[in-house]
Amino acid sequence: MTSYKRLADIEAAGRRAAVATVIRAQGSVPRHEGSKMVIFPDGRTEGTIGGGELEHRVIEAAQRVIERGRLERLNYAFRDPQEGDVGVCGGEMEVLVEPIQSPPTVMVIGAGHVGQAVCHLASWLGFRIVVADDRPEFATPEASPGADSYVTAPLDTLAEQLEVHEHTFILLTTRSVEVDLALLPALLKANPAYLGVIGSRRRWETAVEQLLASGVDPEALGRVVSPMGLELSAETPEEIALSMMAQIVMLYRGGTAERMAHQPKSLGAEHGAA
Repeated sequence: MTSYKRLADIEAAGRRAAVATVIRAQGSVPRHEGSKMVIFPDGRTEGTIGGGELEHRVIEAAQRVIERGRLERLNYAFRDPQEGDVGVCGGEMEVLVEPIQSPPTVMVIGAGHVGQAVCHLASWLGFRIVVADDRPEFATPEASPGADSYVTAPLDTLAEQLEVHEHTFILLTTRSVEVDLALLPALLKANPAYLGVIGSRRRWETAVEQLLASGVDPEALGRVVSPMGLELSAETPEEIALSMMAQIVMLYRGGTAERMAHQPKSLGAEHGAA
């Protein structure tokens, strides 16, 4: 039986899924009202709403719901399969299929001063936060409060411990080019929504030269954002975090980063603000 706690756990883990609930059952049908089934993007399920052709069709609908992020109400009859019905029991059933959508994930790899500031700001903005570092003392609630999960592993296996999906924004707030070289090849294969690397243009040029020499695909490297953020002339860790998260919000919401200031016609150009 699928519980609300299980649904909450799926959402808290940042996983995508859909939940199908029988909201109307009339006559002879395989399951009663309130029966639930969880469907994952690959078609795996937990629980049941009746099995057979019914569940086959609901799974197909659930995969649409997961992709589009919009619920669907489905009606099924159990009378004549020759007419397209899902069974012969004689009843009718209505199923509500809803997406389970957690907030987009900000994955902070490198929990130094800037990483800690990003964690704090991203949490305040409502993102799901994962903090990862190869140094155990950095990826902790004490060092970076507010994250939903903490991951610690050696650099050569750290990327393998991270669950990345298409709504994951990865920010490498790392301490050196060497760390970036160790992490980027595996992270590029994960195909996140965003993959950014902290540092100067010169640092990124140096990293790219070495990554290309090691055989990393140039097209894949072209998807990396470095330096990260919008130009704010930021200096402090908090200001740098603001610059980075402003870019993430812009991308997630489809913004343009243009100034929104509007000059009313009644003021005239001579009274306009700078």
